Amino acid sequence: MSELLDLFEEYLKTEKRASANTVSSYLRDMRQFEAAMSSQDTELEEVLTQDVERYAASLTRKGKSAATVTRSIASIKSFYSCLIALGIVDHNPAKGVVAAKVERKLPQILTGKEVELFLEQPDSTDLKGCRDRAMLELLYATGMRVSELIHLKLEDLNLTLEYVTCSDGDRERSIPFGSVCRKALSRYLDSAREALLQGKKSAYLFTNCSGGAMSRQGFWKIIKHYQEKAGIEKDITPHTLRHSFAVHLLENGADLRSIQEMLCHADISSTQIYTHVVKKQLKDVYQKAHPRA
Repeated sequence: MSELLDLFEEYLKTEKRASANTVSSYLRDMRQFEAAMSSQDTELEEVLTQDVERYAASLTRKGKSAATVTRSIASIKSFYSCLIALGIVDHNPAKGVVAAKVERKLPQILTGKEVELFLEQPDSTDLKGCRDRAMLELLYATGMRVSELIHLKLEDLNLTLEYVTCSDGDRERSIPFGSVCRKALSRYLDSAREALLQGKKSAYLFTNCSGGAMSRQGFWKIIKHYQEKAGIEKDITPHTLRHSFAVHLLENGADLRSIQEMLCHADISSTQIYTHVVKKQLKDVYQKAHPRA
């Protein structure tokens, strides 16, 4: 990776405070762009707008989705914004490049009744069921990402004050949870965790049977098991509970800024998608209920 990309990585982390996933995606896009420019003997400091346009067109010809092309252009724009800020170049060659319009799909969410049905599926009298219920309750109660959930440590949980501290790699935040979630967590810690560990020691809050952190694939299987058990036809993923968390908060009067902070969205525009979900639901209700709809 070139020195310029090293500077870009530092810029994303320190100046933009971008999440680990965003940094990874932007750097991957820029490595590909750098390789393309290198193949035509063009230095990154010498790139022109037409170079960016040709590159975007080449991605489309290769069958890349509109979303991928759009993100690549955004990565290039951000890179040159960084170089301008550092005084390395005086213009942004990607500024005039129009990204392909992407039809943003609204996230699928569960209704309140579907959430209740889903969360009731784990058998709390069973050791694994007790653990699974605590994990699912915490996921829905906080809206955290699965990667954050499975890497929680015991020390990250404060049952007395009912909040959990989690990190996405670069940023740390504390998220509150309610009494229902606290009861599920207390039951798990009091009666299931030590039995599941079978004498092993682990710093993780939720573990697999070997005492290590649960994998994303392992948790995905848990989700699918309880979806099937509940008989819910919607395709439930770990992110479905995160989306449902946000929409249900919005429906009940929470403001976007608070939801943004709890979800750890770097940009408020990522949070605003949930307002479209709520509006669509209201429109659907209107169409079904109003006599002149």
